[in-house]
Amino acid sequence: MLQVAFIRNNPGLVKERLAIRYFEELSLVDSIIALDDERKKLQFEFEETQSKINSASKEIGQLMAKGEKVAAEKNKEHVTALKLSIQPINIKLAETEKMLHDELIQLPNLPHTSVPAGKTPEENVIVREGGNKPKLFSGAIAHWDLAKKYDLINFESGNKITGSGFPVYKNKGAKLQRALIQYFLDYNTAAGYTEYQPPLMVNEASAYGTGQLPDKEGQMYNIPVDGFYMIPTSEVPLTNIYRNDIVKENDLPIKMTAYTPCFRRESGSYGKDVRGLNRLHQFDKVEIVQLVHPEISYGVLEEMVAHVEKLLQSLELPYRILKLCGGDMGFTSALTYDFEVYSAAQQKWLEVSSVSNFESFQTHRMKIRFKDTNGKTLPAGRQVQLLHSLNGSSLPLPRIVAALLENNQTEKNIKLPKVLHKYFGEKVID
Repeated sequence: MLQVAFIRNNPGLVKERLAIRYFEELSLVDSIIALDDERKKLQFEFEETQSKINSASKEIGQLMAKGEKVAAEKNKEHVTALKLSIQPINIKLAETEKMLHDELIQLPNLPHTSVPAGKTPEENVIVREGGNKPKLFSGAIAHWDLAKKYDLINFESGNKITGSGFPVYKNKGAKLQRALIQYFLDYNTAAGYTEYQPPLMVNEASAYGTGQLPDKEGQMYNIPVDGFYMIPTSEVPLTNIYRNDIVKENDLPIKMTAYTPCFRRESGSYGKDVRGLNRLHQFDKVEIVQLVHPEISYGVLEEMVAHVEKLLQSLELPYRILKLCGGDMGFTSALTYDFEVYSAAQQKWLEVSSVSNFESFQTHRMKIRFKDTNGKTLPAGRQVQLLHSLNGSSLPLPRIVAALLENNQTEKNIKLPKVLHKYFGEKVID
């Protein structure tokens, strides 16, 4: 969530940056400033009246001590009148604060100055490519056919048990899932990330904190009777570990990783782009999250991009990195890099990871702050008081598995990259 003080001091800049996102409700900026003016006015009236109440109440005691009961009674009547007058002010103040909050949460994060202009995914900028696209033999097939041929995944059983988008992994397909998860976690912990095993359900406050609510409410599975939401990514519970916390600067950076199943409704998805493992409602993913000092967050973003890039290189997959344009960025992100791997049998690029810097957008919602090295909380109102949060997929399994199966198929078997041999216990799937 953007900070009101920044919006007040930079209304033109805020509108300019929001326009990069093709955000249409720019009038919200002026409305927020007007509501904040009203809030300040009411806050002043409330505090002034409360001060009069406190002063008059104190004077009552002094008058009673002097035996001036008549004057004390008059003061009591005055205090009663003041208390009656402060009630509508307080009600109006609460209403104004709610209206201000409701409008603030409609504003997405401001894009970083390096975010390219553009409205659609076709306008994203390719930063670099790596690896070589394999040349498959005649008769090579897509991963959904390979899954059936080698008895790795049963899509029909998943559809029967739950519905489409919930595959059943079996035999070496299940073993490959386990091998990839373990490898990804080992890779991340070796880079200094602490492993967590968080809950798979979160409450409304947690979903709000990372920006899933209210922006992506329709994409999450929810359990209304308990007020819980199934996590769309472990970024949500991981970042919320530090909600309402003040951490010491010496403890930074905070680096977290976790494997979890992820749940997404993906409403409106249909056609060839959702076939097989291309788009699922439940899938496994290993995530990385960092909470860092604001002054270094963009350097950390580049480090996280390099971290994911090396992971893809170790899997020997052809990949490319894209910087997302303003119109294709997520609601909470200030800058996002997407990773895609090439699926040889489908002859298309598949998105497999996003690495993003949210700056203070999430930490402002969650009140995640830090102390300086002297242990003093930094002055309120300074943006540096809030940490910056970043996250990235490292990695989700479905499309990685799809590319591994398709790109490494031979007429006799499916060869696995060398880095997975010790985790899988075999060099091939046959």
